[in-house]
Amino acid sequence: MHISNYRYLLLPLEISRRIMSFANKVVIVTGASSGIGAAAAVLFATEGARVVMVGRNQSKLTKVAEQCARGGQAPLVIRADLANDDDIKRIVDETVNKFGKIDVLVNNAGMAIYGGVLSGNILKAYDETMAVNLRAVVHLTALAAPYLVKTKGNIVNISSIAGKMVLKAEYLPYSVSKAALDHFTRGAALELASSGVRVNGISPGPVKTDFIENTGMSEVTWDIMSNAFPLKRCSEPEEIAELILYLASDKAKGITGSDFVSDNGGLLQYIPA
Repeated sequence: MHISNYRYLLLPLEISRRIMSFANKVVIVTGASSGIGAAAAVLFATEGARVVMVGRNQSKLTKVAEQCARGGQAPLVIRADLANDDDIKRIVDETVNKFGKIDVLVNNAGMAIYGGVLSGNILKAYDETMAVNLRAVVHLTALAAPYLVKTKGNIVNISSIAGKMVLKAEYLPYSVSKAALDHFTRGAALELASSGVRVNGISPGPVKTDFIENTGMSEVTWDIMSNAFPLKRCSEPEEIAELILYLASDKAKGITGSDFVSDNGGLLQYIPA
């Protein structure tokens, strides 16, 4: 038999191993109602994981949950507001009550509110942004960590290249929150390493989600955004989801405290405001 034909016989086995790579792993994904979080939830489900989807929009969560169920097991859907401490505790409680463990935590949920030093709203924008982009991550990590220690699990935090450069003055609260998240990722990785828990971050550039719509940047289009980057494109959510999956898998067992940039070359040049 020709060797190329032999490879086709192996494909079903390769696909099976890939699908089962997260079999019975319990994976919490915040911000799972759309964008990167939704793509990650669906991908984890197709890989055999027991996915816990967290988000605020019930109708969007339901649609994504249906996609997950078509490719794998039906997920546990938790409608929650990450700015609410009681909701964060409920996420962990409901997950453990349902599945008895936590293997992977994907802190993906985030928000952006305009605010500048001279605009008069900097403190309000800062407080609301930090509550979701950082404080919620710290709180959820602290509550999930004891369970991750038991499973030797891991955490993936979704940051942004905005944490490494100020894209625009009005984005200051968002940039500060992501810079702080990067440092929290490193600090948590150092503390949890001795317990066998890995913590990593991903810093995307613009990803084609509902982010522009949610922040009210009506003057910006994806075409305009794409042209500002060296590769002349913006990423699709599935690209980032694949990177999340890799970092959460045993293939990345030697990686912790790292920040993976996927920005189509954005950090290589100054991007005009």
